Amino acid sequence: MFYLFFLLFFLLCFGLFISVFKSGKLKTWVRIIRIAIVVFGVTLFTYYFVTKSLVQFRADSLTVQLINTLPLPLDFYLIKLNSDKEDGVSYETRHVGTIRTNFFRIEHLDMQHSDEFWIAGFMGKKNMVYFSQHSIPNKNEDQIIEVHNYINQSEKLSGISKTLIGDLKLENMKTAIWITLDLLLLFLNTTLLLRRSK
Repeated sequence: MFYLFFLLFFLLCFGLFISVFKSGKLKTWVRIIRIAIVVFGVTLFTYYFVTKSLVQFRADSLTVQLINTLPLPLDFYLIKLNSDKEDGVSYETRHVGTIRTNFFRIEHLDMQHSDEFWIAGFMGKKNMVYFSQHSIPNKNEDQIIEVHNYINQSEKLSGISKTLIGDLKLENMKTAIWITLDLLLLFLNTTLLLRRSK
């Protein structure tokens, strides 16, 4: 998704650049191209925000209910191990969110190519205070995980998860920057199109 926003940035910049052609033979083609760029941008953002807003429920998925019983809110991440015979082991990292005391979050996992996931909890941005490893012997039985104490079941695996979570945060930060720039440029392109059409 990051590459689509990167592409949209250059398309919107191109749309602003060609907006200087206000007359002549190219006027009609420039207007059509700029309208197409704006429509592509609006479609991309609509798709992105709708998919991010909807609950990621999948048919035949494993439901994981994560309950925080600790006295402080923690920021949780979930790492799913995908085992593919051809590609080896790959990791799918997702941000569950900050869970307050005696509250829970529900995640739906597609465990078709996986039988293990990890949960990492952070107090603050970098202080990992919880890490647990969970094997799934029965993929038809939903999981309820209660966080009762501050533990780290494996220093080695928690180190791997810290790296994966750091990569996810960096990717999210880069995406957020491009989204902000794209929204600004989309607003400018749309405003210029509407002003010229009046």
